[in-house]
Amino acid sequence: MRSPILNPLATTTYFTDVTYKVIIKGMTSCEERDILNGITGAVNPGEVLALMGPSGSGKTTLLNLLGGRLIQSTVSGSITYNDQPYSKFLKSRIGFVTQDDVLFPHLTVKETLTYAARLRLPKVLTRQQKEKRAVDVIYELGLERCQDTMIGGSFVRGVSGGERKRVCIGNEIIINPSLLFLDEPTSGLDSTTALRTIQTLQDIAEVGKTVITTIHQPSSRLFHKFDKLILLGKGSLLYFGKASEAIVYFSSIGCSPLIAMNPAEFLLDLANGNLTDISVPSELEDKVQMENSETETGNGKPPPAVVHEYLVEAYESRVADTEKKKLMAPLPLDEELKSKVSSSKRQWGASWWQQYCILFCRGIKERKHDYFSWLRITQVLSTAIILGLLWWQSDSKTIRGRQDQAGLLFFIAVFWGFFPVFTAIFTFPQERAMLGKERAADMYRLSAYFLARTTSDLPLDLILPVLFLLVVYFMAGLKLSASHFFLSMLTVFLCIVAAQGLGLAIGATLMDLKRATTLASVTVMTFMLAGGYFVKKVPVFISWIRYMSFNYHTYKLLLKVQYQDIMPTVNGIKTDSGLKEVGALVAMIFGYRFLAYLSLRKMQLHCEA
Repeated sequence: MRSPILNPLATTTYFTDVTYKVIIKGMTSCEERDILNGITGAVNPGEVLALMGPSGSGKTTLLNLLGGRLIQSTVSGSITYNDQPYSKFLKSRIGFVTQDDVLFPHLTVKETLTYAARLRLPKVLTRQQKEKRAVDVIYELGLERCQDTMIGGSFVRGVSGGERKRVCIGNEIIINPSLLFLDEPTSGLDSTTALRTIQTLQDIAEVGKTVITTIHQPSSRLFHKFDKLILLGKGSLLYFGKASEAIVYFSSIGCSPLIAMNPAEFLLDLANGNLTDISVPSELEDKVQMENSETETGNGKPPPAVVHEYLVEAYESRVADTEKKKLMAPLPLDEELKSKVSSSKRQWGASWWQQYCILFCRGIKERKHDYFSWLRITQVLSTAIILGLLWWQSDSKTIRGRQDQAGLLFFIAVFWGFFPVFTAIFTFPQERAMLGKERAADMYRLSAYFLARTTSDLPLDLILPVLFLLVVYFMAGLKLSASHFFLSMLTVFLCIVAAQGLGLAIGATLMDLKRATTLASVTVMTFMLAGGYFVKKVPVFISWIRYMSFNYHTYKLLLKVQYQDIMPTVNGIKTDSGLKEVGALVAMIFGYRFLAYLSLRKMQLHCEA
C-alpha cells in the first residue's frame, strides 16, 4: 500500500493563449520570431496529453513552458495548475523526463534510483522507506532483471535503450509526481519497446496523475493510447481535443484520408501542409483557383503555406472559442488544494548535510572508475619510474647534485600542477546537463553539490601521488626521513588541490572545453615559466605573476623541506619555515573554488532568468 505521504496532489493544468517569442540578434539588428502563437488547452488528472507536430513546430517549447522549465518575459498568456500560477512548491511535485537520457554511466540501475529516492523523497521518510520505494519503482517498470547492471554510456557497456528510458522515467515517478512531462520518450526505440513505454505512461495516468508528452511520429497502436491531442504547425494550434476525434474533426473541414493510413501520419502530413492522399477542402480549391493558378503545385495541390493558413483559420472559427469558454469556468476545488499549489516554499527531500553526504558517496562511486583506470595508473607510475632512473640515488652533498635534485623537485611541482588542472577542467562542463536537470527538480542545494563534488575528489586525488612519491622519493635518494617524506607529500597535495581549484574555476567560468583547455594551457605554461627555476631575476613590472603561480610556491616548499637543515639558501631561495608559501597555496585553494562557485551560481541564475 502506498504511503499517504506519497499520495499525489491531483492537478488540473489549464493554458490559455500561450505565446512565446525569441529575439534573434544579428550583426546590425534584432529580429523577433514567434515560436508559439496563442496555444490553448487543458489536461486533467488521469489523462495522457500528446503534443504532436513536425520538427520545429514548438512541441518542446510548449512542454518546457507547461513544466515551468522556461520562464521568460517573452512569454504571454495564462498557465495555471489548479487555478494557481506556477510556484516553487510545484517543482517538487513535477516529474520532467528530457529527450536526452542524462544519467551517470558507472552507476547501476538500482544505485541511480536509490540516490534519486534519498535526495527527492520527503524528509519524514526513513532511509529504509526511501530505498524500498526505489525497489518498488524498479519492479513497477519491469527493471528487476537489470537492476544490478551499470547504466553505461559511449565507452561503457550497459543497459539497452529502452531500459535507459525507463530508468529516466523511474527517476521522475519515484516521487509520485502530480504532473509528469516527457520529451519524445519513444525516440530511438523500436516499436515494441515504444509501445511498452507508452503503456507505462498510461498506467501512471490511470492512478490519478497528469501526463503530458511530446511525440514525433507514433505508430497507430501508440496513437490510440493517448486521451487528448494537441497538433501544432509552425507554432500555431491546428487541433486540441480527444485524440480519438481528431480524424473526425479534420474530415468535417474537408480533409479526409483517401487511403487507409496511420492517423499520426495523416495528422503530420496536414501539419506540414502536405495534402498527398488527402482530400482538398472545397473552400481551399475555390480560394486557390480565384487567386491564381500559379500558386498551385505541379500535382494540383495547394502549397503548404495556404494549407496551414486554412487549418489555423478553421480551428479558430469552429473550435477555439468553445474550448476557451470551457477553460473560463472555475475548477471545483477547495481552498486547501489551491493553497498547496500556490505555496512559494521549496520542499527539500533531505537536509543540507544529508544532501552533501549522499552526493559525496555518489561522486566517489561514479568517478572511482576514471581515477583508477589502467591508463591513468600506467601514466603516473611510468613517469615515476623514468624519473627515478634518471635521478637514481642523486647526491645532495655536492653543488651539482643539489642542482640536479632542484630540477627533479621543480618537475614534481610542474607535473602535479599540470595534471590536476586538465583533469578538473572537464568537471563542470561534462556534468552541466546533469546539474541542470537535477537542480531544475530541486534535488539539492547548489552549495551542497559544489562542496560534495570538490571534496569527493580529494581521497581519490591522494592515492596516485602517494604511489608516485613512494617510487620517485626513494629511487632518487632524497632525504630519508619520515618527517621529510610526509612534508613533501603534504606539499604535493597542497599543490594538487590548488591546481585543481584553478581547473574548476576555468571550467565553471567558460563551460566550453575548447576555450577552457586553451586558457588553461596558456595559464599553466605561464605559471611554469614563472616558477623560479628557469628565470631567477624577473623584471619588477611582471614579477607579480610568480606569486600567483602554485608551481613557484610548491617548488620553494619542496626545496625548503629537503635543505632547511643543510644550508640557508638553495638556488637563490631562502630555506626558511615556508609559512608564506603554505598560506599562498591555501589562499589559492579557497579562492579558486570560491570563483568556481560564483560562476556556477551565475550560470544557474542565468538559466532561471
